[in-house]
Amino acid sequence: MINQIEIESFNQKISVQRVLGKIIGTKESPTVIAIGGIHGNERAGVNALLKVFKTIASEKIPFKGNFYGISGNINAISKNVRFQNVDLNRIWTKEQILKLHLENDLDEESSEQKEIYHILKKILETDKGPFYFLDLHTTSADTQPFITISDSLDNRRYSSNFSIPTILGIEEFLDGPLLTYINEFGHVALGFEAGQHQKEVSVDNCIAFLWLALVAAKCIKKRHVKKHRFYKHSLSMFIENQDFYKIDFKYTIKPFEDFKMVAGYKNFQEIEKNDVLAYSNGKKLISDFEGKIFMPLYQQKGDDGYFIISKISKFWLNTSRFLRKVHFHHFLKLLPGVTSHKKKPYTLIVNPKTAQFLATEIFHLFGYRKKVLKRGKLHFIKRDRKVNEFL
Repeated sequence: MINQIEIESFNQKISVQRVLGKIIGTKESPTVIAIGGIHGNERAGVNALLKVFKTIASEKIPFKGNFYGISGNINAISKNVRFQNVDLNRIWTKEQILKLHLENDLDEESSEQKEIYHILKKILETDKGPFYFLDLHTTSADTQPFITISDSLDNRRYSSNFSIPTILGIEEFLDGPLLTYINEFGHVALGFEAGQHQKEVSVDNCIAFLWLALVAAKCIKKRHVKKHRFYKHSLSMFIENQDFYKIDFKYTIKPFEDFKMVAGYKNFQEIEKNDVLAYSNGKKLISDFEGKIFMPLYQQKGDDGYFIISKISKFWLNTSRFLRKVHFHHFLKLLPGVTSHKKKPYTLIVNPKTAQFLATEIFHLFGYRKKVLKRGKLHFIKRDRKVNEFL
């Protein structure tokens, strides 16, 4: 068991332990699980969770269902670093989970993961759904608040309660995030990016998001949240519409590469084709796209250099929603070079030659995401799925 720590975070002395708070309400469901600090230098979510639990208790706010606050990488939080050996938010794979069961001599991050895994498994086995998972983050660059989701209709529906930019399908570009693992079992899971690591407004944004998320999950009634209107407008900056974005490009930093972003880029900043974005071993990295720069890296640890994103049209979103609701995805299985995986009902196996004619966006439209190339075939995995047992 990883010990409780005492730290100073955002000019406050706080105690951080694995379970930051727990509420068992008047009804058995729903259940909300919020995680803060899965990256140890992203402490805003931890501060926010402690404040929200304290407010619910002190104001005796009526609560329906269950609410858990869980801290992520406690050892990294104590040192204020992203991680120690490996990124705790890049190791949530079935192979790694099996390793947790079979091995006793685990490194720091695997030990943290094992504790978190068993807590989540117990909650999912003993509490009642629907389950809502919230992962609270901050960024190294200045940013307005935004949400990241795997593109299931349930995730879209829940995220529509927040009028802030929403990025679809980031899991295609990252290996082993916690929320991607959670999505495999059919649960709603949202990542929330609150702002820059050191800025106190990031704590305020996490607090606002948590209150809105609890109201959206129907755990708390709007009238019991004193500053509900303020929270909604402070997050959305008085914008009523929710914009969705897709990722067009990701720059991955190679081992031992000397990578440096050009100074001054802000998240969602417009960029043009041929703009100089960063330097790799002293050579310019020039954009091949126009769009918006997303999550430019201004810290030492991490291998996601930057992304380029573009807005998704409402027509595409509405068409995608309609096609999925009428189960039109079965049509894909009739195409030459496309077959169902015999053991995995949510997976399509696609001949790469077929994929040349069927753009990845077509599979996205029907609710599939590209995973990996296995034995010369592409595997596309369906995002919308029924709730199944957590493994």
